[in-house]
Amino acid sequence: MSKQIEIKDLDIYYGSFRAVEGVSMLIEPRTVTALIGPSGCGKSTVLRSLNRMHEVIPGAYVDGSVMMDGQDIYGAGVDPVNVRRQVGMVFQRANPFPTMSIKENVLAGVRLNNQRISRKDADDLAERALRGANLWEEVKDRLDLPGSGLSGGQQQRLCIARAIAVQPEVILMDEPCSALDPISTLAIEDLIAELKNEYTVVIVTHNMQQAARVSDRTGFFNIAGTGKPGKLIEYNDTEIIFSNPEKDDTQNYVSGRFG
Repeated sequence: MSKQIEIKDLDIYYGSFRAVEGVSMLIEPRTVTALIGPSGCGKSTVLRSLNRMHEVIPGAYVDGSVMMDGQDIYGAGVDPVNVRRQVGMVFQRANPFPTMSIKENVLAGVRLNNQRISRKDADDLAERALRGANLWEEVKDRLDLPGSGLSGGQQQRLCIARAIAVQPEVILMDEPCSALDPISTLAIEDLIAELKNEYTVVIVTHNMQQAARVSDRTGFFNIAGTGKPGKLIEYNDTEIIFSNPEKDDTQNYVSGRFG
């Protein structure tokens, strides 16, 4: 499990508007890559392009390529649904299905994929996914209770369990801690460090300290002005980005001079 992702000359459009221009980056398997930058610079758009979720918006399309282990996910005949099975997504706000139990939430993706699974296998999969999300010990005695009854941090980990239950190879996280308290944030950050042992993880965050703590490599995005496309300004090892970046814009952003 886990895939190498190679983005080449990627332009992302919403109709006639070019939201992102000329992004090229290589993301290695079993690493955490952080995408940082001011609001509106395209980092979440790039993240959603990695599982073709941006195409949910009518008129959205890309030029360029996104190669996963050598296969272009935008190639002719590639089914975006199959791409999304391999590339899990965790959103900014936890979104457990409110009418489903904790266990049903974990298994929701498997059911949606029409996978036949015995009760014992379902029990085993739910436990494995919840253990993978560091949530099992907290919920094992209330699996039949609504997932919406969990705390915010637990709900986010439940969503991570739901994502990994379908056995993806890449996990995308769009500001997964922005709505959480510091204790819950720490739990998610610890989990991210564990997830990279099995998955390729890409995370968008506005929290500079978080990017420095959890990621191996960091990409800094910026925008020249309103109506201009976002661009990848610098991409390097996280330690270099935060201590000795090559670009002045990167230095100004990570030091808090703007953004």
